[in-house]
Amino acid sequence: MAPALKNENMSHQSHPTCAHHHHHHELRVENLGVRYRELDALQDVSFATSCGACVALIGPNGAGKSTLLKAVAGLLPIAAGRILWRGTKVAKWSREIAYLPQREDVDWQFPITVRGVVRMGRYPQAGWWRPFSTADETAIDRAIELMGLTDLGDRQISRLSGGQQQRVFLARALAQQAHVLLLDEPFSGLDRPSKSALAATLRKITGEGRLVIASHHDMDTVRGIYDEVLLLRRKAIAFGPVAEVFNEAALDATFGALSATEKEVA
Repeated sequence: MAPALKNENMSHQSHPTCAHHHHHHELRVENLGVRYRELDALQDVSFATSCGACVALIGPNGAGKSTLLKAVAGLLPIAAGRILWRGTKVAKWSREIAYLPQREDVDWQFPITVRGVVRMGRYPQAGWWRPFSTADETAIDRAIELMGLTDLGDRQISRLSGGQQQRVFLARALAQQAHVLLLDEPFSGLDRPSKSALAATLRKITGEGRLVIASHHDMDTVRGIYDEVLLLRRKAIAFGPVAEVFNEAALDATFGALSATEKEVA
């Protein structure tokens, strides 16, 4: 596994071991295939990455980015291949994997506070019917504090900015004590200060030993945020350290004209 990329803008750590564990944890996708009805949304996708990495998932609309994130999260059935976390199928480790949907897929008018959303992250650990323990409440408090939301705990989510909304969902994942965070277009719709703050937050999260995989569309900011990149167009076009595989030839192969079938799969 290649070490995390270091660049002039940010000091990136080599992949540390995940928090609370004593060995190197790897996410491995092998020959993955996912089908929608009779269409192949993903075909023969393989890559491997590990704790402490921040991975950009890049491809055109219809390339299967959201499909891949949902498959890794266990939200979609797979037609071929396998997805392993810590050497066994991801289904065993669902509590350690958190999926954050695109902001437009969330009902932000739902009557719930910031703390209420973050508390939801503890249910996979604590169970739905057991009262929360002191340890649960401590995990919630720490997640809210880490995401800079302490003063907003009682605020309704409908009254948050886009950047604050993203931080609430990241706090929910941290309260869950997830080791793998799968983010679907987390920078979409944010203003420049919010994007900068979110980029710093993702680096902080990976610096703590978590794995972040995020679909991303702003080509100009990839090098400043991510260690590794997966270029996807239903198949894996390239995967590896940003400095090695994020280049014009690979981008041309990824973003060439889409076929009618690829557009339909979008």
